[in-house]
Amino acid sequence: MATFTYEALNTAGKPQKGTIEATTSEEAVQRIKAQGYFPTSVREQKVKKTAGAEGATKKKKKRKGVGGRVKAKQLTTFTRQLSTLQDAGLPLLRSLQILESQCKPGGLKNTLITVCEEVEGGTSLSDSMAKCPKAFDRLYTKMVAAGEIGGVLDIILQRLAEFMEKSQRLQRRIRGAMVYPAAVITVAIAIMIFIMIVIIPKFKEIFADFGVALPALTRWLINTSSWIAGTASPDQAMPGAVYIVAAPFAAYFMWKLIRKAGPGRAVTDITILWTPILGKLVRKSTIARFTRTLGTLISAGVPILEAIKITAETSGNYVFEKALTNVHDSIREGESFAGPLRESKTCDAIVVNMIDVGEETGDMDSMLLKIADNYDEEVDVAVASLVSLLEPLMVVVLGLMVGTIVVAMFLPLVAMINSLGGGA
Repeated sequence: MATFTYEALNTAGKPQKGTIEATTSEEAVQRIKAQGYFPTSVREQKVKKTAGAEGATKKKKKRKGVGGRVKAKQLTTFTRQLSTLQDAGLPLLRSLQILESQCKPGGLKNTLITVCEEVEGGTSLSDSMAKCPKAFDRLYTKMVAAGEIGGVLDIILQRLAEFMEKSQRLQRRIRGAMVYPAAVITVAIAIMIFIMIVIIPKFKEIFADFGVALPALTRWLINTSSWIAGTASPDQAMPGAVYIVAAPFAAYFMWKLIRKAGPGRAVTDITILWTPILGKLVRKSTIARFTRTLGTLISAGVPILEAIKITAETSGNYVFEKALTNVHDSIREGESFAGPLRESKTCDAIVVNMIDVGEETGDMDSMLLKIADNYDEEVDVAVASLVSLLEPLMVVVLGLMVGTIVVAMFLPLVAMINSLGGGA
């Protein structure tokens, strides 16, 4: 029989360490559970190795992951798989090693290498993940810590996976709805640039040959075409088409730069919330996000003050972050949750009333998740309405652009035809 060293949590959630003899690691896990412990790490004691084996071990130790950013979809899949393995009764370290071995080279694999080495060294899973903040945020690590303390890591991981899947589903709906308008606008701009650079100069040559007087609208269009093509004057630094193409990227980076500063982030978030149509969509999606986050944390057993603090940090909007911070301070002083939220006027009355009822009945977590489900549906409706509004708006704008070009080009042609008719 082999000797296994183990780390486990007792019924009070306190860590325990020890050794046990068993034939296999599975048998060791069962014996540890029979003692009333919940094992978090079980590994066989190493026998004395030869020099060659020791060299191989040292070589393996040097293979340390450096971590890195992990895609949300990859992290969700990993969470779901780890939950399944834990529910099957596999030791934590073995589960992590299995998932690490099947990962393709990249950020997740490097992160799991680091986590495996930390767990093997005796560090808890939550503390190991906290050392990789680019992959595991505070919400993730706090929920894992709650699962470890409560001895229900598999259940918490399952809830966490469901939370991440629903959050990503909401993001995909919003991004997917924006793909069609973005594609139409991009193609329209490309066609307009082509017309300005290739077609308009040919009309300019025709008008010059006939020596016809050009209307103001036509002159403006030709001057715009020359600027876009870069032939407006010898002093022009670069074609205007470059500015048009670069403008969206410059606006994006300027937006990011402004939001890096605290005042800039506050101003932009407040402006977005008060923007017609878009503001309602952002408000509903933010409410769905913070209620789902807070409900998931509370149901996982995270203390209410810590859960609100984490939710505020991950809300993604300055206005809601400030409102939740006020709620945190209110609860810490022994007051209610709903009061400061009602005063902030960030949420609809129905949201505040449902939270108030959940607070009174002690069923806050399920009430928050119900609010999140309801607002997910409202976001779907709002996105569909926004897309249906954008489609006719784009048709009108494109029609005006094409109509302006047609009128500007045909006005001189009509004048030419009239002059030729008068001369005949």
